[in-house]
Amino acid sequence: MFPYHDDIKAAIESLQKGGLILYPTDTVWGIGCDATNETAVSRIFSLKKREDTKAMIVLVSDEKQILQFVEQSDLQFFDYIKGIHKPTTVIYEKAKNLASNLVANDGSVAIRVCKDIFCKELLQQFGKPIVSTSANVSGYPTPLCFNDISLDIIDGVDYVVKYRQAEMELQQPSSIVRWDSEGKLVIIRP
Repeated sequence: MFPYHDDIKAAIESLQKGGLILYPTDTVWGIGCDATNETAVSRIFSLKKREDTKAMIVLVSDEKQILQFVEQSDLQFFDYIKGIHKPTTVIYEKAKNLASNLVANDGSVAIRVCKDIFCKELLQQFGKPIVSTSANVSGYPTPLCFNDISLDIIDGVDYVVKYRQAEMELQQPSSIVRWDSEGKLVIIRP
């Protein structure tokens, strides 16, 4: 049994009820919810005091799952994803099967294949994509470890994962990339 078994069970119970979780990702601590639940996504925007026109990232457990949530005809991104080691979020055109308020005005969505063992297990057991947005109120700095997260955020979620709370190693947000209309890679955040 994994040291985070109880956390995964409790987090999934919360997600299934439309709840918000605070959890460690492969980058910074994130606020998460079921990425297919529009009401839960709205709760995140409200908690972060963030305009609902600003996109959030979606985590999936493997590359194949991406195709369930985007209409992508060019599969060159698979080779790119497999070759990178730093957590990297890719912006895809033509999102589908996600909460409508999670999709950007231009129809795109930001998705990251999560390789962190805790997140991967959480995603696999939940069976759906999970939102991942930094655990801060909009306009405030991104917390780089659990101790940096404000009480407003901690008190505003339905479940706080215990696993990795004591870690003091500072984490960094993911890189963000997209392909332009000519098929060239554009780096948005290195």
